[in-house]
Amino acid sequence: MPKTSAIELVTVPCLRDNYAYLVHNTQTGETALIDAPEAAPIQAALDARGWVLNDILITHHHDDHIAGVAALRGTARVIGAAADAHRLPDLDLAVREGDVVTVCGQATHVMDVSGHTIGHIAFHMPSAGLAFTADSLMALGCGRLFEGTPAQMWDSMQKLRALPDNTVICSGHEYTAANARFAATLDPDNPDLISRIKAITKARDAGQPTVPSSLSEEKRTNPFLRADDPAFKAALGMADASNAEVFAHVRASKDKF
Repeated sequence: MPKTSAIELVTVPCLRDNYAYLVHNTQTGETALIDAPEAAPIQAALDARGWVLNDILITHHHDDHIAGVAALRGTARVIGAAADAHRLPDLDLAVREGDVVTVCGQATHVMDVSGHTIGHIAFHMPSAGLAFTADSLMALGCGRLFEGTPAQMWDSMQKLRALPDNTVICSGHEYTAANARFAATLDPDNPDLISRIKAITKARDAGQPTVPSSLSEEKRTNPFLRADDPAFKAALGMADASNAEVFAHVRASKDKF
């Protein structure tokens, strides 16, 4: 859960397997939305709580992350990547890596996490312990490389892995069960992964989401964060390969899985 008691986080299921996130400051009454896959369930979540959007943060241009922006924006400030502005809804604030903007009273750091797309950004709220990673770092996975290179995505994974261990990773899809099946083929004897798979199965059987997740858990179980782990490299028969080569191998293996 967020470390700041004034901050409330709501995970909103959208479409078939997408998630949007609402962040609400209970002291100021401000509310922000991260990504807008579709308007109706997000508006319903807002209405149920009597919240009004102040900000909409966009991680990347894919339609399943922006389709609801037009219907939801009203007077909200729309924030997205300057590098992606030509294919995003009209932005009120275009941001770049290293920028810090105030959202719901939280200093929110912009990170370039290109790989899935070029111009994909993540938003980190350190005081609240939240990182909105969409289709970069995902629960037990990472996004398919539609535009970037394996080296770019590995760089992005390292940036996100360097955040504090107790960071809550708010990713964009319910892909965790499939990601877990793949991870188990690479790391079958990892006790943390075995335990996590049991928890994932229990959650999905109960119709519950498996995200957000903790960064500490991702670091122990997510193969896409472990391309520089000597034991993991050795298990793949790639002890002498570069870290980027190992990451590329894992990503290509997942694409064929």
